[in-house]
Parts: sequence; structure tokens; C-alpha cells
Amino acid sequence: VQLVESGGGLVQPGGSLRLSCAASGFTSKYHAIGWFRQAPGKEREGVACISMDDNSTIYADSVKGRFTISRNNAKNSVSLQMDVLKFEDTAVYYCAADERPYGFFCEVVTSREYDYWGQGSQVTVSS
Repeated sequence: VQLVESGGGLVQPGGSLRLSCAASGFTSKYHAIGWFRQAPGKEREGVACISMDDNSTIYADSVKGRFTISRNNAKNSVSLQMDVLKFEDTAVYYCAADERPYGFFCEVVTSREYDYWGQGSQVTVSS
């Protein structure tokens, strides 16, 4: 499985950014894409995930109502639309893939089930 991220950058508080994750190489239809982030000096934090077989989504409380995860079947990619960005959203964002031979609900409380990771994209919220 390969994951290639794009997007990110610098934005003012209250602004928006969009991250994309192009995924390839899955052998099972049961897989999920999650977004995680890590700020300097902090532990990695789960942001959102989407299960690719039924489109179910999960969001961390810190981003609920501001971030939207979605998938583009034609491009086999997942996007993270980030609105109303705050200073505390500044971090390196990673997309990750969890692939299994059976159906499951994705989660981002832990990243231990995610075996494949993108290269990371810097998101900086600054005035």
C-alpha cells in the first residue's frame, strides 16, 4: 500500500486548508484511511478516519464540526477539509491506512492498527 499526501501550508486563524491522500495497492475492500497529526513536543493525535466500504466516519472532538473527511472513488483518494483553523491545529499531518480481511469500523483513538503511512504534510496556522 502506498499513500501520497498533498496540500497543507500556511494559513491565518479562521482560514481553511485541504489535505489529500492518494492511496493505492490495497488487496482488500475492507480498509480505512485515517488522518493523524503531531505537533512539536506533543504525542501523535488522531484527527479523523473514513471506512472505505461503507463511508462511515469518525472525528476527534477537537476537530468535530470544523474538519470534514471524504473520499473520491474516481481518484482513489481521501481528503481532509479543514475549516475555521486554530493556532492549535498547527502540526504535521499524516494519512494512514488500516487494511483487514473483514469489515470493521475505523477509529483514531489509537494508531496501532494503521500499518501504512504517508510522508506527512505541514499545516501551520499563524497570523
